[in-house]
Amino acid sequence: MHTWLTVWSLSRSVIYEQIRSGRLRSVTQGRTRLIPASVISEYVGLLEREAQDGCA
Repeated sequence: MHTWLTVWSLSRSVIYEQIRSGRLRSVTQGRTRLIPASVISEYVGLLEREAQDGCA
């Protein structure tokens, strides 16, 4: 998850809030929470749709 935080420049608390709200999926392996690569494209698509809906 550290890499994801670095690439997206989002705080840990923002990422966890997105996970709690169901906007961002994750999986847990032991004590580690992972965000699969496929989820990143889904999340970007969600953001794009929201941006388009906001501009329409």
